[in-house]
Amino acid sequence: MAAINPAKLVRGLARAVETRGATIHEGSRVTSMGPGVVRTADGQVRARYVVRATEGYTPTIPGSERALVPVYSLMLATEPLPEAFWAEVGLAHRETFGDHRHMIIYGQRTADNRIAFGGRGAQYRWGSRIHSSLDRDPEVHAAIWARLVDLFPAVADFAVTHTWGGPLGVPRDWYASVGLDERTGMAWSGGYVGDGVATTNLGGRTLADLICGRDTDITRLPWVNHRSPKWEPEPARWIGVRAGNAVMASADVVEARTGRDSRRAMVFSRFLGE
Repeated sequence: MAAINPAKLVRGLARAVETRGATIHEGSRVTSMGPGVVRTADGQVRARYVVRATEGYTPTIPGSERALVPVYSLMLATEPLPEAFWAEVGLAHRETFGDHRHMIIYGQRTADNRIAFGGRGAQYRWGSRIHSSLDRDPEVHAAIWARLVDLFPAVADFAVTHTWGGPLGVPRDWYASVGLDERTGMAWSGGYVGDGVATTNLGGRTLADLICGRDTDITRLPWVNHRSPKWEPEPARWIGVRAGNAVMASADVVEARTGRDSRRAMVFSRFLGE
């Protein structure tokens, strides 16, 4: 799979839209949104169409608390690794890598010869709480490091220089969607469950076609105007999400030991609607 730099992609897109005359207002905290209006701490913006594309931060918007659950994905990066390391482990073409465990992992060789590696494991917080302090968790980052060492034992001799993380958005049925309510002018795109770097591009192009009234191949895709059910209210949401993490983590242990699919994971996946 190809690897891209998401930060450079975002900056490039920003330059492209500004070149075409758009204005980007960063640091504008949205306090509420509705048909034809977005309210911020400093004023409001009116428009025929309002697009909600807030992904893991969606629960912070009044009225959207149960639309998505924020799940933190944390990452680390090693120091630049010598050629002797790469000669041993491969990845000569900067291939991305992962496996089929339930507690997802993902990694890549960076352009400056580090390993950037991430995974799940951070606990869901009551009330879908999001805060910058949750972007780093020493215990979870240590567990992610242990998984990387398990995959590439030679990396244990090198240092971790960066740790970070952030929330992604999970719909109740794990089904990403993009859509437009022409009656109200409210549009949305999200619920990517961690696959948003690529999927947001398709979502943006689809929204452009929907808002401009164009009937195209991508506006007829199955995810267009799909409506996911809401997540349960607390405390059911807290209990369910945390129980799910525990079940899937234990399923990984069982599957690694037996080499067979975990029955508990299959049952819980059906409950989630996967």
